[in-house]
Amino acid sequence: MTGVPGPPSSTAEPRMNQISSISKRKFLILLIIVCQPLITGCAKKVYPETSFKNISTQAEKQKLDDFINAGIEKVIDTNDVTPDEIIKNALQYLGVPHCMGGTTMKCMDCSGLLVAVFASQGIQLPHNSEEQARYGKIITGIADLRKGDMVFFIKSYKTSRFITHSGIFLGDNKFIHTSSTEGVTITSLDDPWWNERYLFGTRVFK
Repeated sequence: MTGVPGPPSSTAEPRMNQISSISKRKFLILLIIVCQPLITGCAKKVYPETSFKNISTQAEKQKLDDFINAGIEKVIDTNDVTPDEIIKNALQYLGVPHCMGGTTMKCMDCSGLLVAVFASQGIQLPHNSEEQARYGKIITGIADLRKGDMVFFIKSYKTSRFITHSGIFLGDNKFIHTSSTEGVTITSLDDPWWNERYLFGTRVFK
């Protein structure tokens, strides 16, 4: 009597499932490796190195990358305030002497000027140049600046901080800021000392 084939081995099905599971894991790992650069590239805005003309050393490039990766181009509510209103208020502080941490007519520092001017119009900025630079659309070229843009500089004094100075662009290649020697003053961006320390501007007004 011919024997009747018995059922498949009880271990065959689990073994196939195990192979299938391993293949799925391998596929997922491969997918992550392939897609990760694409995801990372979309997560942050990429600026060509040539956009920042005063960034030259590898250490400066690393600091710039760290700054960008920590968050840039944050939106701030300007409450329908115009650049002219900001500039008009800023000019009232001309001649106010410099002091670290100040934000009043008695004395102020560079970021304190921006804090006071914008706060007078109901706009809140942090009292720190590097943190202020995280707000608004980045404008890398001096020729592309508009009245009311904030402007930022590096290497204006010895510190571990990357961005060390801030001001407000007035037009005609001039900006108002607090100088450590002259207090609140107006300076040309053609001034070689400031020109070679310019990093970028940011535009918070539409």
